[in-house]
Amino acid sequence: MEEKLTIKDQNIDNKKKWLRTFRQQYQLFIIGIPFLIYTLTFAYVPLVGWVMAFTDYKPSPNASLFDNFVGLKNFERLFTNEVFLRSLRNTIAMGALDIIVGTIFAVFLALMINEVKNMGIKKLTQTVSYMPHFLSWVVASSIILGVMSVDGGIVNDALIFLKIIDQPINWLGTESYFWFISTASGIWKEAGWTAIIYLSAITAISLDMYEAAKIDGANRFQSVRYITLPCLMPTVKIMFIINIGNLLNQGFEKQYLLGNSSVINFAEVIDTYVIRYGIGLGNYSFATAAGLFKSVVGIILIVSANKISKKLTGEGVF
Repeated sequence: MEEKLTIKDQNIDNKKKWLRTFRQQYQLFIIGIPFLIYTLTFAYVPLVGWVMAFTDYKPSPNASLFDNFVGLKNFERLFTNEVFLRSLRNTIAMGALDIIVGTIFAVFLALMINEVKNMGIKKLTQTVSYMPHFLSWVVASSIILGVMSVDGGIVNDALIFLKIIDQPINWLGTESYFWFISTASGIWKEAGWTAIIYLSAITAISLDMYEAAKIDGANRFQSVRYITLPCLMPTVKIMFIINIGNLLNQGFEKQYLLGNSSVINFAEVIDTYVIRYGIGLGNYSFATAAGLFKSVVGIILIVSANKISKKLTGEGVF
């Protein structure tokens, strides 16, 4: 009886604490209401449409999402389609390159910016590095196409000037180069923005640790190796876990705008596949099945990565 009363008292105390917190921070709750409504409206309510993945949906005035149930037929078509399997391969390859190479470059950039002592140069470098993040892929792809052009592109002109090549290379028309061009483009556009997170983590490191290392005779490289990097690793792990869930979420803008018929076998990703062969041909159920597959795989990846991280290092997102 006493135990039940204790549990009841704890629940009452929790309610009182919640009400006290609400009274103190009610402005934040009010500000958060529009974002909550937006998230529910555009992120959760549309999930009802996943039903289409298990039906043969055809738009019509009297059509219902629940008509023409076909079970797993759309998924069977999906995984026996050679073009989709090729798109899945390209998506995984480019996603893995973006996560691994992008993380390494962003951490390296953050370390280099942090080592700049002149505040003016430091702010200028940081601003220039994250500015491409605010460009749309339409503008960014136009810049990349111009830079890598066969006729007058700065990359080919520089390589010819340095006598590394004898004639211009059609970079964006050669299949074997596309994955690396896509990765390099993503790094140029996003590494500076991602580096801000790592710079914030670096600024949280106690200066006493650097002072102690300096007294012990450590140089700047040793301080980075034995203090900055180890203290930065928890943030790197959390970012990696978050990013691994987006392995299949390559989007379509970069590949759609940079790709062409010459490199379609290496440029086609799941999103462009859905646009071309799903929505473009009116196969809405087929497109929904591909989207549902992406979402399920993303959830599995992020949960698995979090469990592995917690098991190996004791750190995770949840």
